[in-house]
Amino acid sequence: MDVVSMFQQGGPVMFILLAMSVLATAIILVKLFQFFSSGMRRSKFVESVMSALHSGQNSEALRQLEQQNSPVARVMESALRCGADPGMTAKDAEAEVSRVGSAQIRNLESWLRSLSAIAHLSPLLGLLGTVTGMIAAFMRLEEAGSRVDPSILSGGIWEALLTTAFGLTVAIPAMAAFYYLEGEVDNVRAAMKDATIRVMLYFGKSPSHVEGSDDDKLAEDETYGI
Repeated sequence: MDVVSMFQQGGPVMFILLAMSVLATAIILVKLFQFFSSGMRRSKFVESVMSALHSGQNSEALRQLEQQNSPVARVMESALRCGADPGMTAKDAEAEVSRVGSAQIRNLESWLRSLSAIAHLSPLLGLLGTVTGMIAAFMRLEEAGSRVDPSILSGGIWEALLTTAFGLTVAIPAMAAFYYLEGEVDNVRAAMKDATIRVMLYFGKSPSHVEGSDDDKLAEDETYGI
């Protein structure tokens, strides 16, 4: 049996799953291209920028950041500009850096929710196709009456199970890709927070919280709202 015949046997749910698989593949490829082209894994510039800052070369640090297209560089650039501005308080600087960081994270997370939805809905659609296929198979069995042919039931069952198999085939790689991409975003978020805190500490505008208190971990997690 060729692929076209298999889809025809599986019914309309197979074509819906096919469309979802194409969409999932497109999302994965686009996000991988976005992640790697943005240089998310490049972090060596952070130490170079901090060395320039500690040497008093703020303009050189800013120049290095402007040459990078990494989301971490964009947040560091915002932190550097806010930190160097004497007219901005620590609270104002935190708000501005949070705004820039949140925008960068939203850009990285775009379409990930759609990928997650495909991964969760595909098995359910496959199961729906299987259930409707089983109903149709038993209806044909009932119509056969006393002239029951076992091939009618067995044929209907394997045709119905096609949708479940295809649904899982779509869901498994989509879910794996979602967790991988989500993990990359979490790594960037952590790098953003670390770099931002280091820059703000240099300018003396770091978020304040009492060391050793029970709220230390909460304050750390909520730093800059990234």
